[in-house]
Amino acid sequence: MKKLNNPFVQFEGYNCFACDPNNQEGLQMDFYEDGEYILSEWEPKSYFQGYLNVLHGGIQSTLMDEIASWIVYVKAKKAGVTASMNVKFKKPVYVNKGKITVRGKLKEMNRKFAFIQGELFDHAGNLCAEADIKYFVYPEEVARKKLYYPGPDSFY
Repeated sequence: MKKLNNPFVQFEGYNCFACDPNNQEGLQMDFYEDGEYILSEWEPKSYFQGYLNVLHGGIQSTLMDEIASWIVYVKAKKAGVTASMNVKFKKPVYVNKGKITVRGKLKEMNRKFAFIQGELFDHAGNLCAEADIKYFVYPEEVARKKLYYPGPDSFY
C-alpha cells in the first residue's frame, strides 16, 4: 500500500471539503493506492452524525464520491466531475467506534466516462454502504486548464 500525495495543496485558495488537510471544517481525507484500489482510512467526528452516534448518509456519500475522484486522477490519469451516483446504505456507521475505510476501484472506462465502484466499511470491516459512481472525464489537457489537474505523476 502506497500513500498518495495531495498535489492540490500547492494552489492558493484550495479548500476542498473532502481532501484539504487544512480545512478544519472538512473531512481531511488522505489516500492510498493498494493494487487496483484507492482507499482512505478516516476517523469520523461526532459533528458528522445524523442520528445519535450514526454517520450522516450525506457524509458517507461524500466519502465515496471523493474516493471516485481520486480514482479518476490516479487510475484513469484524468480529472472529471460526478455525473451520477447511486448509493446503497446497508448498515449504520457509528461515529464513536473508530476508523472506517472507504475504497473504490475503476470498473470500466470509455472516452467520456469512468465507472467506479465505491465501498464504505465500518471499524470492524463490515460493508456498510456501496455506490456505483459515473464520472464525466475530461482529456488531460482540458482537465489541467479547467480543473487544475496537475498530472498523474504528481500523486506519487
